[in-house]
Amino acid sequence: MTTALASQKFSRLFDWFDQDRDDRLTREDFQATAEIFARVAREGDHDTVAAIHGAFDAWWRLLLEHGDTSRDGRISRREFTTVMQVNVTAPEHFQEAVMTIADAVINALDTNRDGVLSRDEYVRLYVGLGVSREHSEAAFTRLDLDGSGTISRAEFRQAISDFYLSADPDAPGNQLLGPVGF
Repeated sequence: MTTALASQKFSRLFDWFDQDRDDRLTREDFQATAEIFARVAREGDHDTVAAIHGAFDAWWRLLLEHGDTSRDGRISRREFTTVMQVNVTAPEHFQEAVMTIADAVINALDTNRDGVLSRDEYVRLYVGLGVSREHSEAAFTRLDLDGSGTISRAEFRQAISDFYLSADPDAPGNQLLGPVGF
């Protein structure tokens, strides 16, 4: 992926994770983001909630290990975009850092346990994360690759992979976090 395209996407992701808006990522930011994801899980689904928190903790440790060049326990925007491009998206880390969260999130979102995400299930999470309803609904349509009216686990995983790995600015997964101008 081109550096400019990756930087644009990862800068958007940084803004999304920076829960306290102080332009630095901390463990608390990642815990707060995990909590937003955990809130969409079915009541009493402790395994999914634990998986979400565990996955975000693992991602945070990876960021610190490979990206905290200043060793201050915080990740700057520059450190984040660099570590995302160099380490987190590397094959040896991508599954653990990103796809583990994707799998836990789809388990949380699939509140009726039918194995797919309905439009309402999908939109509920992204509106909770600050993406407008209008954009979330449009993104749902683009991510429903087979036009079935639902997003399968494979389609959701593809969208996540597109966002993090694709060099195609028109890849449907680039719509996950709201409009990004390339």
